[in-house]
Amino acid sequence: MDVRGEGMDGTKAVDGVEDPGDPGGRDGAAGPAAPDAPEHPGGPDGLAGLDEETARLYRAKVWGGARRKLWESPTDATLAERLRDLADWTDASAHQGAVVDTYGDGVVEVLERRVAAALGHPAAVFFPTGTMAQQVALRCWAGRTGNPVVALHPLAHPEVHEDDALGTVAGLRTVHPTDAPRLPTAQEVRDHPEPFGTLMLELPLREAGFVLPTWQELTDVVAAARERDAVVHFDGARLWECPTRLGRGLDEIAGLADSVYVSFYKSLGGLSGAALAGPEDLVEEARVWRHRYGGLVFQQYPAALAALRGLDTELPRLPAYVAHARVVADAVREALTQAGAGWFRVHPEEPDTHQFQVWLPYPADVLTAAALAQTEATGTALFRRWFTPGAGGPPGVAFTELTVTGPGLEWTAQDVRAAVRDFLTRVRA
Repeated sequence: MDVRGEGMDGTKAVDGVEDPGDPGGRDGAAGPAAPDAPEHPGGPDGLAGLDEETARLYRAKVWGGARRKLWESPTDATLAERLRDLADWTDASAHQGAVVDTYGDGVVEVLERRVAAALGHPAAVFFPTGTMAQQVALRCWAGRTGNPVVALHPLAHPEVHEDDALGTVAGLRTVHPTDAPRLPTAQEVRDHPEPFGTLMLELPLREAGFVLPTWQELTDVVAAARERDAVVHFDGARLWECPTRLGRGLDEIAGLADSVYVSFYKSLGGLSGAALAGPEDLVEEARVWRHRYGGLVFQQYPAALAALRGLDTELPRLPAYVAHARVVADAVREALTQAGAGWFRVHPEEPDTHQFQVWLPYPADVLTAAALAQTEATGTALFRRWFTPGAGGPPGVAFTELTVTGPGLEWTAQDVRAAVRDFLTRVRA
């Protein structure tokens, strides 16, 4: 089931659901509207008659201007604010006197060494996008195994958001050990009828609700792939969030796989960019393919510095975010039950990471309009944009995603319950 709404790079659009918010005060009382919110343009959802780009910018300004949020999205700030913030951090860091990079040297090399050490792999290479990093990794492994077939989940990023790039660009073919909304089991990997050269596992599986297996399940499925003489690659765009659920360190988790891709703007709040970690010979070949794919960018120091900042400041806080996401999920469920919301779903019931889904039986535009109205009226952004499930999804429902980061740690369960009640009042109105 395709449950993402839009976005070609693995995220929602700028006003997508990866940026919720907060009730207007620690006691849940509504506060005044955000002072910099634009004037309401009118219409039943506030956006009637506007083209999509204008509506998107309007929503982004309203939600970005909210005083209280569950997290601060990188898209909430202005260009100048983001540049000043990064410059201030650089001035206070060990990179203060560093010169700019050229074609991947300097601060980019520093980042690569840092990532390789964090993930317990011999080497790592920086890529401008995760899509490019994974295509390169999978085609490199296909050359080594002699098998162009990649086993992965049908909800994995290459299947849903890359316009069939694995087949069209890399000449690979994909198969699916399972279509259940979870990672495949060891037995499903063993029983798959067709040989495959690489097993790709997305940790967590975002489209299914940011779900993770247990540590035992993960080690078993990796062992099953090895029994079939397949290599294992982790789509670890959000691997940074996984240690709490799996009960192991990043290096032990990443060490299960032959190669790992990680993102710097997911979880770590970076500007862009990704890294591929693995054996030295694979990484060196990946550098050649990065150049062939047009990814050897002249200078990338803003992205590299933002990634290093994320490793320094956000990575140590992720366990607290995951723990508090469970508090938030419980409070959302309690509020929806107490308010008589009817059918709803908080998925997973106990989040595996600091992100989870909420489903409600209303049209997506109605829920988005209520979320926007709540922020305009109270300065609170609990929910943001809602989406209609793709083909195969249940009819008459919509979903959103909630994420908890630094600002969300200030929210109590009472705050969350009050914000949910206020949101439902606006939905029903």
